[in-house]
Amino acid sequence: MSSQTKTIGVAAILVIAIVAVAGVLAFVNKTPDTNEHISAPLPVNTEPLPTDQLGTVDKDITYCTIDGVALKMDVYYPETGEAPFAAAVYVHGGGWNNGDKDGDRPLQAWQPELSKRGIAVFAVNYRLAQEYKFPTMIEDVKCAVRSIRANAAAYHIDPNRIAAFGGSAGGHLVSLLGTTDASADFDDVGEYQDVSSRVIAVVNMYGPTDLRVPNAGTTQQAIENTFATSSYSEMGFASPITYVTPDDPPFLLLHGEKDTVVPITQSESFEKALQAAGVEVEFVRVKEAAHSFSKATKGVATDPTIPEIAVIMADWLAEHLK
Repeated sequence: MSSQTKTIGVAAILVIAIVAVAGVLAFVNKTPDTNEHISAPLPVNTEPLPTDQLGTVDKDITYCTIDGVALKMDVYYPETGEAPFAAAVYVHGGGWNNGDKDGDRPLQAWQPELSKRGIAVFAVNYRLAQEYKFPTMIEDVKCAVRSIRANAAAYHIDPNRIAAFGGSAGGHLVSLLGTTDASADFDDVGEYQDVSSRVIAVVNMYGPTDLRVPNAGTTQQAIENTFATSSYSEMGFASPITYVTPDDPPFLLLHGEKDTVVPITQSESFEKALQAAGVEVEFVRVKEAAHSFSKATKGVATDPTIPEIAVIMADWLAEHLK
């Protein structure tokens, strides 16, 4: 063998070795993405729910325990249908610093229509400001979804058919849930970190989506109490609109045209961002409605009314949870 042939052979071996090492390093250094775990359908429990559990509620189930705090949720089983059921996670509002799953008036309006369509509802609590600062709230909500999916068989739900809905601060949190993946670092706290927190449909009712824009619901004092900054320019890290990408799930936006707490321009801008990314979005403008779909003018009904909104939302979720 000539010296030239030997040189070529050695060079080829070196190239192969370098490529192999590079491949190993790329695999080792790859950032894990918990949302990759939902790319393939998960196993589904086909065991039927006992008929005496239909239409019942399991209260105060611990979904995660973080820093010694037991985080609770209520499970509303549908009144009709057969397991495995689709599921919708409900996140209450309250300006990030108050509110509770118990006695939540909006939930009382929405849940019955979902129940009629065979959808289980998981109403979750989360840690509140001022005691806790963001991103605690979204970390808790993501842990709730991971926990529900990991224990889907116990709840007789399909782990591949989980949506989320919420209003006001809850609308903000479910929008973050829909637009962020593991790269946002909101999945790094709590149990079940090998399970996806991804949902397949989101309903945001009058929730802020761009916290860089001042409004009555996000005063400078409010963002300082919740987000530990008084600078609106720094609020992109907590704004769903900054995380929009083409792989986001479908969104239904509902907003009162006369909302002075969270102006309807928040949903208008979010709709445009989703459309620009090619994400499916439907936007329902509620006439004569203030924040929380309350009547903007005494004696003048909203259009659609709250019962009609409940039907719109339930029909939309049922369609997207098929």
